[in-house]
Amino acid sequence: MLYFARWKIALIALVIALGAVTTLPNFFSAKTLESWPGFLPKNKMVLGLDLQGGAYLLYEIDKQDYMQKRLKTLVGEIRTALREQPRIGYTGLGVQGDGAQVRIRDLTKLDEARKRLDGLRNPLVNSLFGGQQIFEFALSVSDDGLARFTYTDEGLADRMQSIVEQSIEVIRRRVDELGTTEPNIQRQGSDRILVEAPGENDPQRLKDLIGQTAQLTFHMVDTSMTAQQALQDRLPVGTIILNSIDDPPIPYLLEENALLSGEDLVDAQVSFDQRTNEPVVNFRFNTAGARKFSIVTQQNVGKPFAIVLDEDVISAPVIREPITGGSGQISGNFTVEGANDLAVLLRAGALPAKLTVIEERSIGPGLGADSIEAGKLASLIAGAAVVIFMVLAYGRFGIIADIALAANVILIFGALTLLQATLTLPGIAGIVLTIGMAVDANVLIFERIREEARAGRSAISAIDAGYKRALGTIMDANITTLIAALILFQLGSGPVKGFAVTLAIGIFTTVFSAFTFSRLLVALWVRTRRPSKLPI
Repeated sequence: MLYFARWKIALIALVIALGAVTTLPNFFSAKTLESWPGFLPKNKMVLGLDLQGGAYLLYEIDKQDYMQKRLKTLVGEIRTALREQPRIGYTGLGVQGDGAQVRIRDLTKLDEARKRLDGLRNPLVNSLFGGQQIFEFALSVSDDGLARFTYTDEGLADRMQSIVEQSIEVIRRRVDELGTTEPNIQRQGSDRILVEAPGENDPQRLKDLIGQTAQLTFHMVDTSMTAQQALQDRLPVGTIILNSIDDPPIPYLLEENALLSGEDLVDAQVSFDQRTNEPVVNFRFNTAGARKFSIVTQQNVGKPFAIVLDEDVISAPVIREPITGGSGQISGNFTVEGANDLAVLLRAGALPAKLTVIEERSIGPGLGADSIEAGKLASLIAGAAVVIFMVLAYGRFGIIADIALAANVILIFGALTLLQATLTLPGIAGIVLTIGMAVDANVLIFERIREEARAGRSAISAIDAGYKRALGTIMDANITTLIAALILFQLGSGPVKGFAVTLAIGIFTTVFSAFTFSRLLVALWVRTRRPSKLPI
């Protein structure tokens, strides 16, 4: 146990040196790091929201907004189902309150209508154990021909769960595109989403970017009459009026059914118009979207079509020629930042439902500075107390343990910096706990060495036996702690995960420093001094 080959000594020294070099940038300013040679690491540890400040946003899914949108979609599905051959006459189709309803005119076809409409209840779960199937909607058909769809409690709860999960994914893509470091995005309750963005210095922009639904659609402009005429008279069937983003807004009469949607996009990038030098957004469709876009532009040359984002017309260009390349351009008097935000939204995808901010906090870096100083003070006090205790209790061996402890701390910070893991206040607590665990491992070893020496073994034999017999205990203790850390990381969120990460890293560095590195130092001391009696 006390013999180390030269390559092992070199490997241990290399690990310690790499840890020190990786940790070093944390002690210098960003300006100083820019002047360093390119081969040296320049990354610093990532500080969490509680240490460096940032934006804290709590969103709630607008359930009513989603329900109304879904019911409008259901109305279209009902219309399609009843128009299938043979057609079934109906009247009064539309959204009424919290449901969608239609009245069948020919009561002799009521059974056929019920059969067709039953397929629109939308089964959500097929139980593998013979339980009751869950449907999104409940259907009631009265004898007078009135058919009405309403949400089921189970179906709405299932849809809300899916909406929250999808919204979290969309928000994550948007925040990542914005460049925010290590955002914390998690579910709270059944219909809320928490967003923490450490280091974000523009919370309003972040809020605007996250909260925008970003539903992109393409509609043909109805040229049979102007929007003003439609407002004065009556809207043609299947049309809607939407306003542009201009100031003052310009109303457009559009076909209600979208030709394409943002789901057909695969990319969106900011560029500049060569003629006007204004920022524009270039977009590109997937294969299916490019095919549909090509067909639409071929059939409507010379006609205007509108690009709509969240019920606002961004632009309404005229199709001059068929567009077969599967790409296009959105212009609309954008600023560079506005064009970039639009490209981010299009790349990240649309939110399935509207989000409402119910709590908003902008945490300043002053809190972080206070927290860091408090963490430093606690770590220094704990470290000093441990160093003094080990020297008083174990003499020279205590000094070796303290050197190994310093190496352990360096390796922890080096690993956190290398992995770019987020350091939070609970993470600092994990580091302080790791320091205590590292000392605990050395205490086990040194006490075992004492027992072996009291049993009559020679100094070298007692050291060798102490390390051998303490290894099993150290491994058992650290493995059980590692299991707990893994469970915390898997089931926890935010600061809990930060604590789990630092604890897990600390376990590996503790085993290395307390057993391998300290054993090397002891072996070198034994080889140099050849002691006949242990100073412990």
